[in-house]
Amino acid sequence: MRWRAFPLHPDTPAEGLSLEKLFENYPVNVNQMMQRLKNKAAELGLPFGERKKTYNSRLAQELGHWAESRNRGDEFHLAAFKTYFVAGKNIAKVSVLLDLAASVGLPPEEAEAVLSTRAFRKPVDEDWSISVQKGITAVPTFVINEDKLVGAQPHEKLQEFMAANGVSRAER
Repeated sequence: MRWRAFPLHPDTPAEGLSLEKLFENYPVNVNQMMQRLKNKAAELGLPFGERKKTYNSRLAQELGHWAESRNRGDEFHLAAFKTYFVAGKNIAKVSVLLDLAASVGLPPEEAEAVLSTRAFRKPVDEDWSISVQKGITAVPTFVINEDKLVGAQPHEKLQEFMAANGVSRAER
């Protein structure tokens, strides 16, 4: 499996945006939507906090690419998800990202240099471009060849998807 960055609300300001503001032009009841997400997370055994805002994930994606280059990508991405979806912290803040890096055993001073130089801007730009080329409009989206599985899925569904696309159990 390979993580890819996705341009999820890339225009979100650094201070974040309330969920009400984010969805103000959509026929969505934010409280009901968040309750459905919380229920789905509970059904899947996943923690889920009381998020009130969305935050810009661009810098977190760049730092995620760096973490992958240091063989700590999975740990970083999972820590970032918990920080965002459970703790509700602003992952656009450098201080939050440096704490994330340290929490998975990466040197915060190197993480700070990566962020200040934007050393992993290009790989994120490339991922964003791939998502446009492949017509990906939601996260998560799982892609094997040209086949897609969209949305959070139970483990069994992911297994079926992989088997249907010829991924052997040993390759999973």
